Amino acid sequence: MPYIWDKYPDMEKKLTGKSKKDKIYKAPDESVESIVSEPSEYYAYAPDPMAARTIGLMGMEGKREFAYVKNENDFIRIIREGIPKQAMTHFMNIADLSLIEMAGIIHTTDRNLRRYTPTQKLPLEQSEGIVEMAMLYSRGEEVFGSMEQFRTWMNTELQPFGNKKPKEFLDTSIGIGMIMDELGRIQHGIFA
Repeated sequence: MPYIWDKYPDMEKKLTGKSKKDKIYKAPDESVESIVSEPSEYYAYAPDPMAARTIGLMGMEGKREFAYVKNENDFIRIIREGIPKQAMTHFMNIADLSLIEMAGIIHTTDRNLRRYTPTQKLPLEQSEGIVEMAMLYSRGEEVFGSMEQFRTWMNTELQPFGNKKPKEFLDTSIGIGMIMDELGRIQHGIFA
């Protein structure tokens, strides 16, 4: 695989201030030709604190399969593989949700949820719902300053939700999005 600068020698000096003699960068993935003129190090990202809080709400900090999760995009693999039932149980305790409430939110039965062992992984649809709710509750805790205040808000009938409790909208992605939007408004001082 040729080096990027072999194909674009004039771009190297312009972008990096260094010539080929100073330093040579390889393409991020040597098996694929790339026209990207920056080294892959430019795309490193800092861990998102919300991702860490979300993992904490599910009680999965320190677990090997959650160790690489640094931002929202990293949750996709976790969702596809399924989260363990113990993560759901931990989140339910923090969010103050009963098994019957959780079953309704993630579109299954409480009897079905009871069948899972603590380490058994939930299906994709249920895993996605739990991760979305954990992200929401993480955001809510950030906006309100404490989980207790956010839980109180979630159980209060509010005008932006048609005088319904925000908790009633947890069973759909659109509902969770509506709650996230409202949290954004609250954070920026825009009250309905």
